[in-house]
Amino acid sequence: MAHWIQKRKSVLLWLLVTIGLSAWLGHVLLQAEDKTLLLPGKTTHGHYQIEMACSACHTAEEKENVFTSSGVPNSACTNCHGEDLNQFSDSHPTRKFKNPENAIFLEHVNAMNCVECHAEHNEKITHDMGVTIPQDYCAHCHQVTLENLESHQNLKFHTCATAGCHNYHDNMALAPSFLLKHYGEANNLKEQKVAEVNALQRWLSEGNKKRAALTIEEADAPSPKLTDPAINLDWEHTAHAAAGINCSDCHDDPVSGVWMPAPDHHTCKKCHDVEVTDFLKGKHGMRLAHPELSPMTPTQARQSLKATSAHRDLSCSSCHQPHRYDREFAAHQACIQCHDDEHTRNYDKSPHFALWAAELAGTGEERTGVSCATCHLPREERDDHHVVNHNQNANLTPNEKMIRNVCMDCHGLQFAMDAMADREVIADNFSTRPTKAHPGISWTVDAAIKRGNEEIIALKNYLESPNPSPPENAVSPPPTTTQQNNSRTNEKE
Repeated sequence: MAHWIQKRKSVLLWLLVTIGLSAWLGHVLLQAEDKTLLLPGKTTHGHYQIEMACSACHTAEEKENVFTSSGVPNSACTNCHGEDLNQFSDSHPTRKFKNPENAIFLEHVNAMNCVECHAEHNEKITHDMGVTIPQDYCAHCHQVTLENLESHQNLKFHTCATAGCHNYHDNMALAPSFLLKHYGEANNLKEQKVAEVNALQRWLSEGNKKRAALTIEEADAPSPKLTDPAINLDWEHTAHAAAGINCSDCHDDPVSGVWMPAPDHHTCKKCHDVEVTDFLKGKHGMRLAHPELSPMTPTQARQSLKATSAHRDLSCSSCHQPHRYDREFAAHQACIQCHDDEHTRNYDKSPHFALWAAELAGTGEERTGVSCATCHLPREERDDHHVVNHNQNANLTPNEKMIRNVCMDCHGLQFAMDAMADREVIADNFSTRPTKAHPGISWTVDAAIKRGNEEIIALKNYLESPNPSPPENAVSPPPTTTQQNNSRTNEKE
């Protein structure tokens, strides 16, 4: 009898534990936001923000009737990355391998499927850029490169992407024609100013009507909301008030008309569609693109961030203070309130910071300061307007993307390549100078000279001559004497 009772207790305990675990797992699967318990492995730095939104990658579109990593369709990747691939002229689009002449290469790497090279949840085999195949994958198709290019004969295939020489999808930044075009540029260019942006002008060009500027007396918030003079004063001095944007334009729910105490990015998107769309692509805002996820907080990040900001929600108002919308604050102070890595801590010791501080103090020229946003949220020309790209990851993956649309606003190509290839210089936030020259331009110039390119030969002779005379029909204008002196002075420093 005692044995039977003990057995019943064991069965009852097993049932209770099973039911409890099932209920808990069911809650995690169906209701809880944090689903990391269900992940088959750790996700990459590019996707860990949205790893709880399984449906972002594992879509309803079937692929070989398998719901595994290999079953993720290409459309799940191109939904987020397709625009970038098109913008930067994807070097290896799937259509290239549909050509019968290239089909043989698929025997080594099935380049038709994104997840062939980027398989998530495989931390032990994941390299930079989320690549999960051996780093010498270039060898399968480009063995002929070693045979034909003298400069590459002593190189190993796992170094192809080192220092940004080659990238599988985007080779625009260091294309040979681009390197030759900018051969011989001085370290510091003569014109060093960032582009000017005018959101109001763009807003008006999109068919919106200009409104009269508003004052505190014209604020239309409900009376209980008008009791804080600091808020009203902040608002009165913003571009919003100058453009006739009243309290109700942001705080009234567009459907119900009910007052919203804290408008979100959907409200901002009504006027700042480009900026919000970009913001939702980057790590700061990508979680907001998925309705089932809460905003990103620094405590969820995988890099060094300040504990004092650990639970701060990342949204538009995290950087653009509500009612004040101070762009100077958003360009620097907003960044350092969270970031705490070596690169960030060294910013105030850098020449870039000195330029930024001088501009803010009125002792430097306008649009010559270099803030965090100058490099990480660059101003780009789109549809005849300059806008701030709010996807802070757009030019960091890989970092040589920054060369074209950021570094070369002020610096010559060779200097920019040297700096972006030097990890110590990056960690010092460019307070020090690169000590090693990136070989890309010299290799390309040598190859052009061997082909008999007279323009490059003349330009090289000019640059190396102690008493230079400008060559005729140079590929790019040779540096002026002032630029050369600046370059040589900088090198001595």
